[in-house]
Amino acid sequence: MPTVAPLDLEGHVVATHFLGEIPLFATAAGTIHRLDGGEKVTEAHEGLLTCIRDAYSATLLTGGEDGKVLRIAHDGSVTQLAEAPRKWINVVAGGPQGAVAYAHGRTSFVRLSDGSTREFSEERTVEGVAFAPKGLRIAVARYNGVTLHWVGTNGAPVDLDWKGAHTGVTFSPDGRFLVTTMQENALHGWKLDGKPGEARHMRMTGYPAKVKSLSWSVKGKWLASSGAPAAIVWPFSSKDGPMGKAPLELGTRANIMVTQVAFHPAEEVLAIGFVDGMILGVRIADGKEALLRRPGKGAITGMSWSATGKLLAFSSEAGDCGVIDISA
Repeated sequence: MPTVAPLDLEGHVVATHFLGEIPLFATAAGTIHRLDGGEKVTEAHEGLLTCIRDAYSATLLTGGEDGKVLRIAHDGSVTQLAEAPRKWINVVAGGPQGAVAYAHGRTSFVRLSDGSTREFSEERTVEGVAFAPKGLRIAVARYNGVTLHWVGTNGAPVDLDWKGAHTGVTFSPDGRFLVTTMQENALHGWKLDGKPGEARHMRMTGYPAKVKSLSWSVKGKWLASSGAPAAIVWPFSSKDGPMGKAPLELGTRANIMVTQVAFHPAEEVLAIGFVDGMILGVRIADGKEALLRRPGKGAITGMSWSATGKLLAFSSEAGDCGVIDISA
């Protein structure tokens, strides 16, 4: 059994992320706790709504009820990137060349490294934003689909339409596929590398609950998802992605729902967090399972691997957090 270093925080912990080998935990109250030679605390927001890791800069990006968008470094230092008074910022994304996207209402914004900002208006409320892996391009999830915008040019936006509420969006690491989480119990996808104007649809349905956590494997061959009493892992290695293929179901437990999934940074190993606080590690190749954490207080709300892949940090809705050393 791997060793677990526990950390008990007050209240709901929204997310946890590693910056290098330093784990940071973000609470709904707006504090960022980091374990760096002891526990250190940064007061970031008056009410934190979202916290992601910016893969391009190894910093955290956060949005809050105070209308602020912040960048937080591994040493806890805070840079304010934007502020929209009286607006709630619950959508942020990090992109290449220091670009940061955020949204409120029906408008998404991209702040470039020189401090200038581009605005993109939608007909419906923005629910999610993601940067494409190549080129300065964003995907904006909204009701009835996704809009693609080029940030640096005045090219016409591309609409990818599919009926229903799309609540989040992610590009595959190679940029060939785009996948959204939906208000209904489903994922929807588009294959983007066909002929111009031809984006083929992919329906991924059959979930008993909403999908709230997605994770791509290191080379993008697999997309893991929550929303079932197992991690549902879709194959994306062929040219048509998961179309016509059944997903893997990993870490199956009778009626205990998966709430978080996180692929290892170097290997096809998936960490699976459950509603009862348990965490399993599962190897894709053979489905072999390892118990990483026994059930604890609160559903798992976040998981993150360290850069080396030897440590796994986790957070829960009850503030029951910790770091698992899988090399122990």
